[in-house]
Amino acid sequence: MISIGEINEFIVIKKNSHEYVLKHNLSDDTALLYLDESDEELKIDQRISAFTYLDGQNNIIATQKRPIAMLEEYGLMTAVSSINIGAFFDWGIKKDLFVPENEQRENIYAGHQYIVRVCKDERTEKIYGTTKIGKYIKSSAFDIQEGEKVTIIPANEEDLGFRSIINNKYIGMIYYNEIFRDIQIGKPIEGVVKKLRDDGLVDAALQVQGFQNLVNSKDKIIAYLKENGGSSHLHDKSPPQEIRETLRMSKQTFKNTIGMLYRERKIVITKSGIKLVC
Repeated sequence: MISIGEINEFIVIKKNSHEYVLKHNLSDDTALLYLDESDEELKIDQRISAFTYLDGQNNIIATQKRPIAMLEEYGLMTAVSSINIGAFFDWGIKKDLFVPENEQRENIYAGHQYIVRVCKDERTEKIYGTTKIGKYIKSSAFDIQEGEKVTIIPANEEDLGFRSIINNKYIGMIYYNEIFRDIQIGKPIEGVVKKLRDDGLVDAALQVQGFQNLVNSKDKIIAYLKENGGSSHLHDKSPPQEIRETLRMSKQTFKNTIGMLYRERKIVITKSGIKLVC
């Protein structure tokens, strides 16, 4: 049986003037893939993977293009139009994603970006979107662990940091005081899970936490000193902003790291800065 809103495996069984006819590899169910939606010229009996959805006539449509988000995933999407009954979003495929008026958390304006969750009406199998994501966040069942590497998509800039989409499956936050690089809304970045919260949100960071972070920071400071003649004016009393701009790390990480380097006799610490031990 074809799973609507997900990636399915198909076999090409026929080519018409405007589309390919695909048969599901585990059933006799079929789907249509339009010629202009194919990434390549397909051959009869060829096996392919394709995303599926229903069109306005309830035909099962397949596409080799991957949508911004699949069923039960979150995506940062741009509204292309808004009417009385709902809004349409650029979903990354030929068909726009419809968000009904009663699934809108706030007024939606064309050209603006919103976090949208992809849902399915179990009765009709139709795919729709919602910006009312609170109940889904609260019921999150995590399949990630603290310290695990994840993909983070910054979505909204807020008072404490960036509201973000984590692995397309969760909503979380990266905080300003732990960001040491430029952030672009909508551009995926790699990070790690700091904390899985009881409210279903994920606290994430852009750098490895704990001891491994200090090991990485040691290498960074040593490399920086070597590039600058073996010394730096930075020390444990330097302003946090200066340390952040120079080394892309927090002052606390810097202090802990130079402490480790000092105990290992790799640097000396003076009132005027730090220096490599020859």
